[in-house]
Amino acid sequence: MEDIFQKKLSTQEKALRINLTKAIYGSFAEIGAGQEVAANFFKVGGASGTIAKTMSAYDMKFSDAIYGVGDRYVSEDRLQRMLSHEYVLLPERLSHRINETRFFAFADTVEALNFERTNQGQGWMGVRFQLSPGGEPNECVIHVKMFDTDSLQQQYAVGILGVNMIYGCMLLSDSEEILTSLMDGLTTRRIEIDMFRISGPDFKKIDNRLMALKLVKNGFTKAAMFGPDGTVMQPSEALYKKNVLVLRGRFRPVTHVNVDMLLTSLRHFKNEKDVDRSKIVVLTELTLNDLSPDGKIDETDFLHRADIICSLGQMVLVSNYFEYYRLVDYLSKITKGKKTAIIMGIYALQKVFEEKTYDNIRGGILESFASLFGNNVKLYIYPASKKDKELFTLKDFEHQLPDNLKNLFRYLMDNNKMEDIKGANINNLHIISDNVLAMIKNGENGWEKFVPHKVEEAIKEQKLFDYHPPLLPVENSTVKEMKDNLE
Repeated sequence: MEDIFQKKLSTQEKALRINLTKAIYGSFAEIGAGQEVAANFFKVGGASGTIAKTMSAYDMKFSDAIYGVGDRYVSEDRLQRMLSHEYVLLPERLSHRINETRFFAFADTVEALNFERTNQGQGWMGVRFQLSPGGEPNECVIHVKMFDTDSLQQQYAVGILGVNMIYGCMLLSDSEEILTSLMDGLTTRRIEIDMFRISGPDFKKIDNRLMALKLVKNGFTKAAMFGPDGTVMQPSEALYKKNVLVLRGRFRPVTHVNVDMLLTSLRHFKNEKDVDRSKIVVLTELTLNDLSPDGKIDETDFLHRADIICSLGQMVLVSNYFEYYRLVDYLSKITKGKKTAIIMGIYALQKVFEEKTYDNIRGGILESFASLFGNNVKLYIYPASKKDKELFTLKDFEHQLPDNLKNLFRYLMDNNKMEDIKGANINNLHIISDNVLAMIKNGENGWEKFVPHKVEEAIKEQKLFDYHPPLLPVENSTVKEMKDNLE
């Protein structure tokens, strides 16, 4: 008979297995629509073997009295207060169990669909847990969005997700296994996980930037984000009502051209009348398409690119939005109408205006442009160098368009939806990142002049992109001496 624990377990089977594992014991604290997690453990039986305490501080005053006053109740800050408060109580009140028990504290703070259905169901969920009795705790935190159109179904989905999370943290040792198991019994039509972080003494070697990539790669979300220090971020919190400037690229490696595109566009962006300079966020975006041109993602290569971008102090968005209009649509929902600008080279704009790109869209190019050039969205276009050393700009671009698109182009220009980037450093336009990468991999001299100094330092110190110091040229006399010895 097949061992039940070797196949993919249902929510009930996971909860029962935890209940029957004597070494696992902990507490549950749930605010809002997260009441179903602990309920799953009660329903399957044997809950006394797992649950030390359950509670729901549903009223704001009670919640503040226990966890302290906060600005927002559905936030990571509130979740952290809950985990910190609840976890320390376990060894303090259950000191007689310390030597044989792996303690955990589970917490969630969730906003389900309201009665009027005017909100987005979403929430924070976390586990602080030990992998060995008496050990220092680890921590796993996620942010979720819920898409069921019924609040009761959203609560059920949260219950399943919470069981998956506790089961993964307490009984699975591999971080990727923990992440992928979160969606057992669920679909991305019901739940989206757009932030995942795991840390602690048992997960020191885990790079959460890679976990962000895997969220997108596994289809759990369309976009994930991390900051210059590598800390994963929740996009809706980091970009909420911000003025966002985005540069998409492969960054393999970052060259002087990439930096110039950012800096010159930023100067333009700051001078826009409807941009609040104190609320500007600059994003560098890596798409799955740019990370996996052959269908496979090289995780080491991804981390090399991330290291380079982070060394320049930039935030990184990893997305599965191949088309620019989908990216803009995603950002617009978060920024709530604040100015958004996309930086692109003029050759990238050519692809944007290719009608065949939109063959699978009912409304074709017009439908996609409605999002790409929507309210408060603008494109900054970086020039290219022509053979005669003149610049290829929007003026030249118009002449190359087919006649049926010229009026559309003029409409966008007349309404300030596109703008040439002025002040570009034309001396760097010959730099091609693929050529620079080849020089680095081949151990050639001279690539350093094509990249910023910080990028050069990062590549050499961390030996990124297969970097190895070039061999010193051997003098003719030495070569002759070697040949003589061989003879």
